[in-house]
Amino acid sequence: MLRRYVEQILSIYNYIDGVLVTNNKGIIEYYTNFRQDINNLEEKDAIGKHVLTVYPTLTEETSSVMRALKTGKSIFNEFQSLVSYKGQTINAINSTLLVKHNEDIIGVVDVSRYVDDCYQRQDIVLSIKNNEQKKSLYTVDDIITNSPTLDNIKEKIKKVAQTDSTVLIYGETGTGKELVAQSIHTSSNRKNKRFVSQNCASIPSTLLESILFGTTKGSYTGAENRPGLFEIANGGTLFLDEINSMEISVQAKILKAIEEKKITRIGGIEAINTDVKIISAINEDPSVCLKEKKLREDLFYRLSVVQLDLPSLRERRQDVNYLTKYFIDYFNNKMNRNIIDISEEVEDIFQKYNWPGNVRELRNIIEGAFNLTSSRIIQKKDLPEYIYKIPVNNCNFEIDNDISLNEAVHNYEKKLIINAIKKSDKFTDAAKKLKITKQNLYYKMEKYELDKDNLCFK
Repeated sequence: MLRRYVEQILSIYNYIDGVLVTNNKGIIEYYTNFRQDINNLEEKDAIGKHVLTVYPTLTEETSSVMRALKTGKSIFNEFQSLVSYKGQTINAINSTLLVKHNEDIIGVVDVSRYVDDCYQRQDIVLSIKNNEQKKSLYTVDDIITNSPTLDNIKEKIKKVAQTDSTVLIYGETGTGKELVAQSIHTSSNRKNKRFVSQNCASIPSTLLESILFGTTKGSYTGAENRPGLFEIANGGTLFLDEINSMEISVQAKILKAIEEKKITRIGGIEAINTDVKIISAINEDPSVCLKEKKLREDLFYRLSVVQLDLPSLRERRQDVNYLTKYFIDYFNNKMNRNIIDISEEVEDIFQKYNWPGNVRELRNIIEGAFNLTSSRIIQKKDLPEYIYKIPVNNCNFEIDNDISLNEAVHNYEKKLIINAIKKSDKFTDAAKKLKITKQNLYYKMEKYELDKDNLCFK
């Protein structure tokens, strides 16, 4: 009886990697796994066993399945680190849904999306399919600026939205590339269709190819008939972020799909027509990407029919105070606070700081200050020390004509992170020293390719 709920679940959710169904005792009655590259458990390894037998490191308190059965409440988008009885560790985002018959709980359906890197889990959710957009997307009016440069870009967004031409967005981390991509979509006649976003960084080529183009049942072990993002975005917009991190072998197939306006699923033979507006983004200078062969020339020219270059926050310093006031109003509403402003000292610090993390960094610093301040004015003591404690006299910096100011700032931030970890007992302590969240620390470690296993604590 429980098995019949599986097709219903698969029709509701996007991007499911695994499905598990148990009865009301926690005994597994159905199990399927679409990602055997991450999870090697098969149907025969799970069916008929108790969920705590299959994952012996879980308890009735830590297992989402057992908690849902015990509390009578479904659980959505919860991270779990699972260790199977075969000894394999699987990080997953799980939604555990109760199944009822005549108001009696008869079991649960647990759907999973596997996470290759547990530090990226804050960016992953199990999204529900809907003919309408699940969440409200950004519009041009959400681009908050007092800068003529960005005002000009806002006007360009309205124009390029009226065509099907490809758009390439170039900007540093935190400048708002996805905000611009969504604004193009919501300004277009495709706004009632899907906006699908995919970050291409650090995804193996075989996996990214299946994500983009879909799979055919039997094309590899565990493969099912699943649409790719080109099909899912049909009629709408597909946003490919950090496309300069995509492996060259996949870039050639992307170019072919854009040129021919059709794709073929992995293992399939039939071409599927697609009608998709392609927006892509890179976080490195295009000329550098081409010189270092991170981006195929033919793909670059095909993607950059229109190119939008987003200025960094340090290039539009008039926006620092403007955005600060905006974020203060935003967090006042969100946190039910009544912060009035920042002190003159903080304003001076903000104007002198280089903002390598751009608008996202400013937003995070304001949010952090809201958590710490005990007055109605944000003070210097409410800020992370790294933005004003730069020991210039002890750094012995020399000007290197071979690197840009931005590269120098990035190098310095990387050194600060390494030093903080060396002086800490654990990552949580290092994050506190830097006055950033642990999630932000993990993000920056990944950004600077710092291997957590090779970093030494004190």
